[in-house]
Amino acid sequence: MPRNLDLTALRSFVAVADSGGVTRAAGFLNLTQSAVSMQLKRLEESLGVALLDRSGRGVALTTSGEQFLSYARRMLTINDEAIDRMTAHDYGGEITLGVPHDIVYPHIPDILKRFNAAFPRMRVNLVSSFSRQLLHQFARGQFAMILTTERGHGDGAEVLTEKPLSWIGAQGGACWRQRPLRLGSGRQCLFRSAGVRALEACLISWELAVESESDRTIEATVRADLAVALMLEGTEPPFLERIEHNGGLPELPSYSINLYVSELAHGRAETALADLVREAYRTGGLTSSSPRPSQSISAA
Repeated sequence: MPRNLDLTALRSFVAVADSGGVTRAAGFLNLTQSAVSMQLKRLEESLGVALLDRSGRGVALTTSGEQFLSYARRMLTINDEAIDRMTAHDYGGEITLGVPHDIVYPHIPDILKRFNAAFPRMRVNLVSSFSRQLLHQFARGQFAMILTTERGHGDGAEVLTEKPLSWIGAQGGACWRQRPLRLGSGRQCLFRSAGVRALEACLISWELAVESESDRTIEATVRADLAVALMLEGTEPPFLERIEHNGGLPELPSYSINLYVSELAHGRAETALADLVREAYRTGGLTSSSPRPSQSISAA
C-alpha cells in the first residue's frame, strides 16, 4: 500500500530548515515548540531516516535531511499553487505585521486597505510596539515582517527611506521657548536619548513633562502646548506641527525606516504586502496607478 506524507509535517520541516531552529519555526507557524517537534518526529518515523541532527546546540540537517528538503519544498509549492489557483480570492490566512508606534501614520492604513481589497480573506494582525521589542520578537519568529526605526540597520534589514528627527509641538505653540524645555516621551522611545544628547550638547536644560507608554497621552500633552515631542519628519499627526525654531533648538540626527521580512514569509500574500510597504515608504505613499496584488494573482 502506498504511503502518504503529511503536508503539515513537511511545512514544519521546511520552516525549521529555513529558520535554523524549532523556536523560530514554531513562532512563525503559530504552533508550540512541542507540536513542531512531534511533527518532525512522526515525519522521521514515517520515512525511517533521521532528517535533523540534534547532537549540537542548534538544529542541523542530516545528509538525508538535505536530500529530502528539495522534495519537501516541491511538494509544498505544488500544494500551495493548486490552492491559490483553485480558490483565487478565497485565499485566506493571517500575516502578523509589526510597526513602531510613531510610523503607523500616514501609510499603514492605506497599505492595509489596498491589501484587503486584493486579499479579502487574509487577516493582517497589526502589532504596534517599539523597535527594540519588535526586533526581539521578530528574532523569535513571532512576525512575518516588521518595520523599525533605527540609526543604521541590523542584519537582514532592507532600508526603505531615511528621515530626519524633528521637534514637534502644538500648532502655533510656544512651549518650545521655555526653559527648562519640557519633553513628552515614551518610556522606551529610541528618539528620547538622541534629543537629550542634542539638548545637553547645546547646554539647554530640560525636564520630562510626561512619560507614558501611550502615544495618545503624549500627543494630548503636546497638543495642549505643555510639552514638545520628537518624531520623524512627516509622521506627526495633523493636529501637531514641526517647530520652526530657527536655531533655538538643536539639530537632530536622521533615522532609517527598515523592513525585515522573515525567510519563512515567501507566500504570494506576504510578498504582496511587503511590496506595498516598500512602495509606500520609499515613494511617500501608494499611487492609484500602482499594480495591485490581485492583478499579479490573475496574471500568474
